[in-house]
Amino acid sequence: MIPWLDEEQVFFPDISTALPEPDGLLAAGGNLLPSTLINAYSQGIFPWYSDPDPVLWWSPNPRCLLKPEEVHISKSMKKLLKKNTYSITWDTAFEDVIRACGQPRDYSDDTWITQEMICAYCQLHDLGVAHSIEVWSGKSLVGGLYGIAIGSVFFGESMFSTQANTSKIAFIQLCLQLQQSGFHFIDCQVESEHLLSLGAYTVDREVFKAQLKQAINNPIETPPWQTAMTPQI
Repeated sequence: MIPWLDEEQVFFPDISTALPEPDGLLAAGGNLLPSTLINAYSQGIFPWYSDPDPVLWWSPNPRCLLKPEEVHISKSMKKLLKKNTYSITWDTAFEDVIRACGQPRDYSDDTWITQEMICAYCQLHDLGVAHSIEVWSGKSLVGGLYGIAIGSVFFGESMFSTQANTSKIAFIQLCLQLQQSGFHFIDCQVESEHLLSLGAYTVDREVFKAQLKQAINNPIETPPWQTAMTPQI
């Protein structure tokens, strides 16, 4: 059994109490107010559910992380980036990015990025906590990602592409910009072959908790979204 969170006063259990199966399920209920979401991410917890289910909160073990300075850029990606085929921006089309991330995928018609989630993360964006990277072909948005930044951690949420490799371009650019600003790591949540190929790795929950606590309490002086985007490889 998992605890049911109060709708008004949300107190999360310690992530060490998350279920091993399904991996990381911690609690249900609560709300998606900005304060609740910021509190959750600061403890290594994130919401993930589909309509008509209640809000479900997760903290999987092991945890998938990536250090920005260790991102792997293949030779083919370096060639593509050098062509400057696409332009890249920060925070210019956040809602468009999250809505694109919520579109059904080839392998499924379901989405966890519900209208409720879109509204919640747009509120975080308005508060300067949620951020997006956009990849443009001319005036068309063809790729991007969004996530949450707290302290010196970027919590990656989702990415999309309508042209080959554009989500990967967004992710690589994210890493390069975070590296310049001194971010400790990107929380990729759950490992995948795609993330591992980009340089991600996994750590045990207790290691993650210790690293998260340190990074959350180490704010960045000049975050990348406060400066001009400088595409590079």
